[in-house]
Amino acid sequence: MTINLASKKILIVEDQAIMRETIKHIMVTFGARHIIEAESGLNAITAMRVDKFDIVLCDYNLLRGKNGQQVLEEARHLKLLPINAIFIMVTGEQNPEMVLSAIDNKPDDYLIKPFNQQQLLIRIDRCYTRKKFLRSIDNKIDSGNLYQAIECCEELLQLNDKKMHLPLLKLRAELAIKVGDFKSAEAIYQGILQERDIPWARCGLGVVAFFLSFYDQAIETFQNLIKQYPVMLEAYDWLVKAYESLGNNESAMSSLNLAVELSPLSILRQKKLALLADKTQNLPVAKKAYMATIKLGKNSIHRSSSDYAGLANVYLKSNAPNEALKIVYELNQQFRNDPEAKLRSALLETRIYQAKDNKTLAQQAYGKAFKLNEEFNRQVSRELRLEMAKTFFLNGNGENCDEILNDLLKTNIDDKPFIKDIELMCDAIIGEEHANTLIQEIKKELVDINNKGVSLFQEGDIQGALAIFEQAITKTPNNHTINLNLIKVLIHDLKASQLASEKILRTQSFINKAIEIGVPHSQLSSLQKELTSLKENLSITS
Repeated sequence: MTINLASKKILIVEDQAIMRETIKHIMVTFGARHIIEAESGLNAITAMRVDKFDIVLCDYNLLRGKNGQQVLEEARHLKLLPINAIFIMVTGEQNPEMVLSAIDNKPDDYLIKPFNQQQLLIRIDRCYTRKKFLRSIDNKIDSGNLYQAIECCEELLQLNDKKMHLPLLKLRAELAIKVGDFKSAEAIYQGILQERDIPWARCGLGVVAFFLSFYDQAIETFQNLIKQYPVMLEAYDWLVKAYESLGNNESAMSSLNLAVELSPLSILRQKKLALLADKTQNLPVAKKAYMATIKLGKNSIHRSSSDYAGLANVYLKSNAPNEALKIVYELNQQFRNDPEAKLRSALLETRIYQAKDNKTLAQQAYGKAFKLNEEFNRQVSRELRLEMAKTFFLNGNGENCDEILNDLLKTNIDDKPFIKDIELMCDAIIGEEHANTLIQEIKKELVDINNKGVSLFQEGDIQGALAIFEQAITKTPNNHTINLNLIKVLIHDLKASQLASEKILRTQSFINKAIEIGVPHSQLSSLQKELTSLKENLSITS
């Protein structure tokens, strides 16, 4: 046995007392000393909030409240699981839906009841060995330092561990994709496939094709995978993205519907299906998916007022305002203290009462939405703010509409899908050139800011340039050019002044942010190398 259980904190989540006791007895037999039991998903989350566990053994089919899948989703979402913790899903169910749902959430392993002592120990030991080997990489990924994770990956590959070689290559390729180094990812996948046919490597080539905008090639890859492996849910998800990128929402919806039929308990996939069906005006599918999402959301961290709003909108489109009003009432009951829910409710009531030709109540609802927008403004999601802008315009308030649109465009100017949503809304409601006019004005403003910052930098006023770019990034946090220029100035400042770990960490955080918002690898890799070199110099001198 590789793992020493005596030093590990263990959580057993099982609603059946006898089974809990059995698993506990097995763990004690193998030397475990620190064991906590939870009989429900809620108790499990509470326990993980209080303590950090090394091993979680969680039953899938918990009878009350959250199931094991929802426990894992919430623990990851809230970062309640340490990066090196082991989460093993235990299930007595063997029907395809349950098994696929368990695998879909990618626990570290899963175990089907009944199992014996040796089977459980083998699973734990296998997970521990893998986690221990990959610890340096996982720690860097968890801190957002993806380029450093790649360096760790390369170092481990040099060890030529035969058992870990393929998992390492898979992780290395995935990291390359995350930083936008698609050529490296492609080379890794092709190298693997020359040796043997592995589904995830083929899927990886499809993902690379997708990011390189070879959508037809990507679609063909994912379709072929699905034909050969009909339950490969990852291939369905990427197929949907490829169809969407081509503007083929009908095919995207059909493909997603097939995935939902295979794994109907995935709330995020149901959400996506609802949105796609809504967009394509397939109201029956949208209604079914929204209702499924609401049902799944009762015990899920991904529960959202947007699902209720979506269903209410479907009823409105179906000329059923009274049904829509019932959903709004339920929304208000379920999300009493949620600012976003209050604004959604007010916007919906405005539209519902307008549909019912009740001008007094419609005006009251609009007034409430206006006040809520003033109160919460940027605290709500960008999609809801876009809906607020639309409502402002439709109610004769073009000034407030443009104020929101300008802010959304500045904040998301390099997010092409969202900018497209803004353009479509403006084209349909305001006028075809309206969004383009606003976009051109903002781009000119950004060019002026960048030119001013670059000019100060070239004149040697490093602190002045930093001030310009730091101020700009608060207004346009996701702009590629401003992020890049700020990183360049920060690195120059590090070279010109005394090295300080605080400055290096801050610069690294901006590089991590640049990766997250999609700044190309070709523009970032050299900056990361410079910063890494500066870090090494600091280590040598300190």
